[in-house]
This record gives sequence, structure tokens and C-alpha cells, in this order.
Amino acid sequence: MTKKNNQAIIVGAGIAGIATAIRLAVKGYQVTVYEGNTHAGGKLSRFKKGNYSFDAGPSLFTMPQYIDELFLLANKKTENYFKYKKLDEVCRYFWSDGTTLFANANTDFFANEVETKTQSTAAQLRKYLKKSSTIYRITHHVFLEKSLHKIATYLSINTLKSIFNFGKIDAFKTMAQANEALFTDPKMAQYANRFATYNGSNPYQAPATLNVIPHLEQNMGAYFPENGMYSIVQSLVKLAEELGVKFYYNSPVNEICLQHKTVTGVIVKQQFIPANLVISNMDIYFTYTQLLRKQAQPIKILQQQRSSSALIFYWGVKGSFTQLGLHNILFSNDYKAEFDAIFKQKTIAPDATIYINISSKHKPDDAPKGCENWFVMINVPNNTGQNWEALIAQARTNIINKINQQFGINLESLIETENILDPRSIQTNTQSYQGSLYGTSSNSQFAAFLRHANFSSKIKNLYFAGGSVHPGGGIPLSLLSAKIVANLIKPQ
Repeated sequence: MTKKNNQAIIVGAGIAGIATAIRLAVKGYQVTVYEGNTHAGGKLSRFKKGNYSFDAGPSLFTMPQYIDELFLLANKKTENYFKYKKLDEVCRYFWSDGTTLFANANTDFFANEVETKTQSTAAQLRKYLKKSSTIYRITHHVFLEKSLHKIATYLSINTLKSIFNFGKIDAFKTMAQANEALFTDPKMAQYANRFATYNGSNPYQAPATLNVIPHLEQNMGAYFPENGMYSIVQSLVKLAEELGVKFYYNSPVNEICLQHKTVTGVIVKQQFIPANLVISNMDIYFTYTQLLRKQAQPIKILQQQRSSSALIFYWGVKGSFTQLGLHNILFSNDYKAEFDAIFKQKTIAPDATIYINISSKHKPDDAPKGCENWFVMINVPNNTGQNWEALIAQARTNIINKINQQFGINLESLIETENILDPRSIQTNTQSYQGSLYGTSSNSQFAAFLRHANFSSKIKNLYFAGGSVHPGGGIPLSLLSAKIVANLIKPQ
């Protein structure tokens, strides 16, 4: 006999929406997911252009334990659905003066590389990574795995331990201040500062607590899904469907319905669909302004500074380049000017740091033989009405020139196919306000506490998951938001 109070609806089939669906299904809920696009995954998507295939969104895979955990909850073996391998090389870094660093997953190898090729020492890198590990140990139980908006969180032993060690997480220094004080060589400070971009923030404003991020990548490891990043989505959707979750695509939710400040269901295609729980995986800005239009709006949260966005060129490139790996960074010569352009002038610096991801290095069928699929990205401001056509054209020229100078090639003659993703299309495709990739920015020491909670304090049985709410953006944190939501909801 079906329980009358176990109907859960999830708005959006992003990675957090899928993970929440799995967790609720395991708890005994009948879960339905409504997605406006033709496919699941949100920002984590895939497309083909000519003979080239591209993972369109996140390209770095860390903390696979949060994927494994979902299969474990369902009493399934991850390897029967999803396979991945740990990378021996995390990233390659290039500077215009010819300095090149290969960040090996083995810290000893990487430290030796730093000491050999820069003015910084191996001891400085080890100290930096140890500090990153310390920040993670102190903060992850509280800031990443619990709601910061529940009193019970602050009464736990783990929280009390974290508060006792608060001085060790550098909350009142900026990332740049901490990193420039530690590393002798400005290049290594730049390397360390780049991790602010992992949540769309400015290292010259964001707290040094964000130096926790390299622990997730360098200490815990970077991985590659054997069938590409989109296989994360495919495997989790398959698991969810086996658990009875129903997915409806081309089915945007029009409204979240309430009665007496309690969720009653949603409206999809002018049809009311009842539910006892609604979880929005939609950007928090559009959740309120589109789905909860009749309700009081959390103005301060909706007006918070948004994170940066991205400009991505997907190039099918004729040729194979041994000097490049899976993940590559070409640094700008003036990092502060680059971030000032993004966050203060709301434009793109002439010399922008370039990230190049080439999945065909590990998945050869993503490109024809002898060719490569280049995912070329720079960080850019979110969309506030800039002349994007002019900015994109100039950025394209600058990016190609920088790559040509770095590697001594004529890239333009090698580009066979091209697709472009910019802040406008990011907003259109993924309902991310202003095209910001990570919701609000983390450009203050209190940013973690200012993100929207994973539940509504004013509307009963309404919850929120995804990169625009606590604990933040990116695949691991989105998966953690699903875990927090599920832990707030009682089993059926």
C-alpha cells in the first residue's frame, strides 16, 4: 500500500538533483524529477561537433567517494555502473618566460619539480599542502557536510573542535596574502591563488580558508572517468531509475505551490502535480523569482555578488601536442589585473589565464586519429549587459596569440570545428543567474554563512540543493548539498 505522504518532487536534473533523488529513493520516497532541458546533468553536459566530442561543463573530477557513496547506499557496486582512474599527473602549468611545472600526484615528485624550476623550495610546497590538509580537517565536518543554518550543527563535538581551532584556518587573511607570504617565487603564489577560481572567487578578496581546495585536488587526488565526465550523469541517472525515480525532460516547473506556508506540489505545463516535499535544484535566484513569485523574496541573498563566469571555446584541433596533458594552465603575466578586470571592471583582461582541457588524451575516441578536442576556457565576469560579441572576438584573438607564442604554433590554421559558450548561453542553458558558475562568490570571510540554506525556514517541506546554495558549486560540493538535504529529511 502506497503511503500518502511520500511523494517527493525535484526541480532540475543537475548533479545535485540526481543525487538527492537517489538518496530520497533509498529513504523510501517516490521521487519524480522535472527537467526543462532535453537531458540530465545541468552544467555537466556533452555534445558532438563533427567528428569531435566534448564534455561541455566541469572537466575536473575529484572526491569520487561521494559518487561511490550513492551506489553504496543503494547496495550496488560502483564499478558495475561507473569506472574511473586516478591521474598520475594532476595539471601542467606554463608561464610566458618558458617556466613549465608538471604537478605530479606524488607530492615528492611535485615538490622536487618546484624546487628545481622555481625560486620556491620543496619545503614551501609541502608546508602549503600540509596547511591545506589542516584546513580541511578542521572545516569539512562543519562547513561541507552540515547545514550552517541549524542549531544542532553548532552543538556537535566536531563543531566545537572546529571553533577551538578557528585560528588555524586563516579566515581573516586573503588567499593572496597567505600565499605571497609563504612562497618565495611569485609564480608559486600565482599557482596557489588560482584555486580561488574553483568557486568563482577573487584570491585578492577571498579568505585564505579557501586554501583548502588544493587538498582536494593535490593531496586527495584528481581522477578521470573512463567514459568521460558525462558518464557521471549517465551512471547516476541509471541508478536513480533502477530505484524507481522517474525523470521527465522538456518539462520545466512553472511554480512551486503552497497552502498555509506548506508545500503542496508544483505546476508543470499548466498541470498541478501534488507532492509532500519539493527540492529545488534550480539556481536559488530563479527559484524565488520564477517559481516562488508570490512569496516574500530574500532580497539580501538575491542581491549578493555573484561568482565569475566562463568563456569557453570548444575547438576540434588537427594535430597532436605532446607538450600538453589532460589539464593545462597558461598563466597571465599580471594576475591581479586579471581579477580586477573580472570583478571590478566587469570585463576581460587582454592577457587572461587560459585553461586547456583535452579529454582525448585519456579517451582517444573523443577526437579523430591524430587530432585533439580542446576545451579552452578563461574566467570572465558574469553577465551584466556587456557587449559580449566584441569581448568574445577580442578574447579569441588574444587567446590564440598567447597559445601561439607559448608553443610556437599557428593555432588558427589547425582549428577544424568550433563551438562557443559564454555567460549569456550559460544562463540560458542552465538557468544560472547572470551566467555565474557557482552562485554567489566567496569574496568575504563570512561567505559560507551567507549562502542560502538547504531548507526554507518560512515554507515547510521546501528544500534546496545545488551549486547556488550551501555548501557551494562544483561537483563534490553539489553532491554534498544533496547529502545535507537528504539528512534533513526523515526516512519514510
